[in-house]
Amino acid sequence: MVALLNPEDLDGAQQAAIEEMLFRMADDEYVQGERLIEWQIYAPTLESDLALANIAQDEFGHARLWYDLLEELGHTEAELIWERPADEFKHATLVELPFEEGDWADAILRCYLFDSAERLRLESLVDTSYAPLADRVGKVLSEERYHLENAQSWLDRLAEGDSKEHVQDALDRLFPHALSLFVEPEYEEEIVENDFRTESIEDLRVEWLETVIPYLESLGLDVPDPDEVDKPTARGRDGTHTEHWDELAADFRKTYNELEAPEPARIGRERA
Repeated sequence: MVALLNPEDLDGAQQAAIEEMLFRMADDEYVQGERLIEWQIYAPTLESDLALANIAQDEFGHARLWYDLLEELGHTEAELIWERPADEFKHATLVELPFEEGDWADAILRCYLFDSAERLRLESLVDTSYAPLADRVGKVLSEERYHLENAQSWLDRLAEGDSKEHVQDALDRLFPHALSLFVEPEYEEEIVENDFRTESIEDLRVEWLETVIPYLESLGLDVPDPDEVDKPTARGRDGTHTEHWDELAADFRKTYNELEAPEPARIGRERA
């Protein structure tokens, strides 16, 4: 059995590795949530509107869990979210892209690509050696499985009808950006050697491709070859982002900046 580590047990390299993992996880979830709320009241049915609103709320809650762990390592909420330079966010470019206007297939397809990767990432953390992370993974994983089921249910429906062309267009547009989910971390060696994550990022990438490609092809979709797609110049994980990110970052920090809030409200918590 792997010995569990707590914040006080970490040396400098171990803390840097944990922080790199947590920043990626938190930023992915937070930015995904920010984009999903743009569909509020615009989803095709009341049921799908409520489902996507709940999913967005879950994503914000998951981000809060990971940002909390970063606070335990010495960061403040202001510097994690509200005052961090936009080019220091580590999310994949997939989650920052704006939706094609009115294209429900875009929203559903990107949820599937993201949630299928997130499920694998969380499963690789179930047996993590970092105790504060181990305490939280189970609940998040159960909710992400629901997100994935919702996305697949919709994809099955969209691929059967006139929306199939929209799904294919979304796949062609989003798939190269989905690959940015698997950019190798700087501290990958430390992450794996210390059992912070029990699978390498490359193993997760292979497993993700072996999952999503057969499923999408079963729907009659043409999946781009991951080794031949034109990869975006922006990598996301290294702080380089698309031209859409600065605007989104400014939008979600607008109220904080206008109020010049000295003590930002805690995400997912009531203020004292």
